Amino acid sequence: MTHATHASPANPSVYLAGFDVFRPDAIEHGQHLKRLCSRYGFEGLYPLDNAAPAGLAGRALARWIFEANVQLLRRADFVMANLNPFRGAEPDSGTVFEVGFAVARGTPVWVYTDVAAPLTAQIPCVPQGSRLADAQGYTVEDFGLNLNLMIACSVEVVIGDAEACLRRMAADRDGQAG
Repeated sequence: MTHATHASPANPSVYLAGFDVFRPDAIEHGQHLKRLCSRYGFEGLYPLDNAAPAGLAGRALARWIFEANVQLLRRADFVMANLNPFRGAEPDSGTVFEVGFAVARGTPVWVYTDVAAPLTAQIPCVPQGSRLADAQGYTVEDFGLNLNLMIACSVEVVIGDAEACLRRMAADRDGQAG
């Protein structure tokens, strides 16, 4: 998939989407991701770089976080998203929103996951006529893709970790420059 990129700064910015912000060591992990970005010639934009104003709580705090993350997404030249399963078989819904937001804006997106198996191997399913269905009777996509088709067909999917994804992003960037 060929992507049009935003302006080509010396160190293009990468929004680091993912449920990593919920890790017990989220700040340290974010710093690690940003160091990896730097190693591959990118500036990492991590959602927890933003510090919420004191005194915000509840919905007001949630709204502030949303707006701050959207600002970072608008600023980013690229998005890299951790789409490993989170709290179930699917990726984090907030991360999927960020991927969709970026795709809608025309921002190139790379996602990474350790899961290479197609959805039909990830989700217990049974044949129901000409389709496969989950335990609740809902159709399980059978396209041989490891992610929902709306994600898999709109982004670059890397099987591996954040560093493998950044390596691929850098190679894609360098290949387009030449």
